[in-house]
Formats: sequence, structure tokens, C-alpha cells
Amino acid sequence: MVQTPNLDRLAAEGTRFTHAYPPSPVCVSARASLATGRWVHETGAWSSAEPYDGTISGWGHRLMAAGHRVASIGKLHYRRTDDPNGFDEELLPLHVVGGIGWAKGLLRDPLPVYGDATRELAEQVGAGETGYSHYDRQICATACDWLQHNGAQSGKPWVLFVSFVSPHYPLIAPEDFYKLHDFADIGMPHHRDEAPDHPVLKEIYDFYNYKEHFGDEAVRQGRLGYYGLCALVDDLVGRLLATLDELGLRDETRVLYTSDHGEMLGNHGMWTKMLMNEDSAGIPLILSGPGVPRGTVVDTPVSLVDAHQTVLEGAGLNLGEADRALPGRSLIAIAQGAVPERTVLSEYHDGGSPTGYFMVRKDAWKYVHYAGSRPQLFDLANDPLEDDDLGESAAHAGVRRDCEALLRDILDPEEVNRRAFADQARKIAGLGGREAILAREGVSFGFTPLTDIADELGLSGRTGLKA
Repeated sequence: MVQTPNLDRLAAEGTRFTHAYPPSPVCVSARASLATGRWVHETGAWSSAEPYDGTISGWGHRLMAAGHRVASIGKLHYRRTDDPNGFDEELLPLHVVGGIGWAKGLLRDPLPVYGDATRELAEQVGAGETGYSHYDRQICATACDWLQHNGAQSGKPWVLFVSFVSPHYPLIAPEDFYKLHDFADIGMPHHRDEAPDHPVLKEIYDFYNYKEHFGDEAVRQGRLGYYGLCALVDDLVGRLLATLDELGLRDETRVLYTSDHGEMLGNHGMWTKMLMNEDSAGIPLILSGPGVPRGTVVDTPVSLVDAHQTVLEGAGLNLGEADRALPGRSLIAIAQGAVPERTVLSEYHDGGSPTGYFMVRKDAWKYVHYAGSRPQLFDLANDPLEDDDLGESAAHAGVRRDCEALLRDILDPEEVNRRAFADQARKIAGLGGREAILAREGVSFGFTPLTDIADELGLSGRTGLKA
């Protein structure tokens, strides 16, 4: 239903992975794993206030050490540019606010009051221009320019990491893209007015308090805005692909398209991300280029940690013992059918949740383990909307045991949960304690302001709100 002709073309020319997941359904944590090829419990980037700082090396560092050019354009959500992030250059980088991020998300015992952020998210929806849409266009223009000047250079293969903000809050899409969709096709969220029937999810539901602010009109405008932003991204991706075509580079360039999390869009009464529902934890992932089967759909579960082996293989580097010991696998190999069965992980230790929780996906089964609380189990083959929680079904006790064993082969969820809280307690103390964090200005922001790069973008103080 969403108008994405350029992504459709990319999928037709390559392989689309239907069961792709971030290592955590939140920007900062997912991006640290994308950079390093490691799970969240291995990076320690637990939350939106514990960003990647370059200490753990990843594919970018490996490529630079081997003499490849590695550039970044756009959103990174790392700590800061001065860190050794694995890029030769960072153009128009957006990092976490003040090198800290959303400090309020560290406060999970007890949970604080979220504040006015939900109201602001619900008010900033619909059609219009924002600082973010301006930023995304600048990212695209800068990336096309980079390709014009560097794409055809001889020598070792280059890697260009282009990262748009959209589709992201504020859910305000430029008019031309907003008008592409009809709300009659989109409709209202499913199970919009039902609180989750799980003790941990109920606390998250109460913390964010979306129901109070997302009335019918905000829901309508927000959903149209989100799909309009998806169409905007499609247009920008199309411009990048057109530049590769113009330079004669399309056939020799591998293109990997993905995201760091999804969006609940009011389904199950929730907005934004942070949950293990498919809306939130399911992400798009398309790979095209040399060695990648064309027009292929792969159902094997994949993860952002797979970028490590994929990028190294794509650039022609041999995978060493340390690379093979990481949890990821080459998406090129998976696309070719070399990894038919697999389990992937996602975990969450960020704001709004009183405990850590962990998801494993194996075949049609999704199992979610909540430290200190009861699990969830879903049969996605027969229940794609995740309406029927089998977490306490006697008939599915064996499936739950098998899934929990798969999880515990990767980590000890209770030990990891304790470690996350301990690390966050130290972080809270380093920021002056709970009261100091609550007193910080801007702790309830619903999205990262563009303050640090506003002058470079010519925004004159417009930092992500309506222009």
C-alpha cells in the first residue's frame, strides 16, 4: 500500500529478507551492534544514553586498516565524532545529544513520569516540512556528490554508509508524499484501545501513556505522516540509485538497505518502538549487487549483526577466526542458501521498562523472555498480528522450553539483566544521580534535536519541529 517504487526495484534486482530484526528495537543500541557485529549485551550499549564510542572495533576499523575508504553521511547516534568510530570521514553526522543521549531512560527502578514527550509526539503529525526532512534531503545531496567525486575512483572498494532519519518522529511528511496515501487504505490501528495483557508491557503502556494523547485525529494524521515519510525515503534512495546508474557503477556495487527499528503506529495501543512485536522489532532488509540472487525472497531470520561479515566479504576481505566467532553471518551467503536454519536475538534494556527482555526468532516461533516475569510465545505463521499469546499455554510448554534453551545458548537473561542495571546505576551516578537527571533540560525529548548541526544545515534554530 505504501508507494515505494525505488525500493521495489531494489528488491526485484536483489534479495529481500522477510524476517530481519535489530539486536534491539531502539536506535542507539541497534546502531552499536550494526557497527561492531556484536549483540547488545556484548557492546554494553544498553540504552539511548549509552552510545557507541568506538572502543569495540568493527567492520569499519577492519576496512580502514586494510586501506579501504569508509565514509559516513547522516545520522549515526554514536557518542561523538571525535571517537574512533570506524570512518575516514563523517559528513553531516547526527550523534546523541551532548554525547549523553536520553538520560531519563536510565531511570528504570522505579520508573519516572515520562512527561510531555508523548503529548508533543501526538501534536507533531500530518503534512509539512520539518528540520528532519530538510536534513534528509541534505544527506541525499551530499551522498550523491560524494559518489560523483569518489565512486569511480580506482583502487580498493569503498564503503559509503548513508543514514536518513526518516521515517521517524515527528510524523510530519512533506505535502507531496503525505498526499500519496489514502487513510481508507491505511485504517485505524488494530487492538488500539486494549492495554497489553502482560505485567511488564502494562508498565510500559502506563509509562508512555499514548492513549491519553493519540486521539482519532492524531492517529489518522500520524499514520499518514509515517507512510508519507516512508515514501520520502524511497524517493531519496531512488536518487542514490540513479546516481550509481549515471556513473555506471550500479552493476558492480552492492547495496544494503535496512533500518534500526520499526514503528508500532498505534497497534496494540502503542506508538514508537521498544517492543518485540513485529511492528517494532521487524525491519526491512534488502541486498542487491554482485553475487546476490535477483528477485529472491529469503525467510531465514537475519539481523543487523550480519552487516559485519557482509561488508567485509563484499569488500573482498577474508574473514578471520575472530570474524567467524561473531554471531553474524554473511547475508550474501544466506541469500545464496548457505544458512538455511538460524536463530536471531533482540533485547531491550532502555527507558520505560522495569526489566530487561529478550526475543529469539526460530522458524515460525517468536519467544520473548522477561527477566523476573512470565514469557510470551507467538506462532507467527498462524498469528501474524500477534493476537494470541501462547506464553502460558499448556499445549505449548515444549515449544517454550526449546525456545528458552535457544536463548540460554546465547546468554543468561537474568545475569545480563543484572549487569545492565549495574552498568546503568554507575552511569546514573556519573551523571549526578537520579534527581540531577530528572532536573536536566530536555530529558523528555521524543527525538534527537538537530542543534549541533543546525547552522551547517541552514536551519536557523529549527531543530526537527515544523518548519
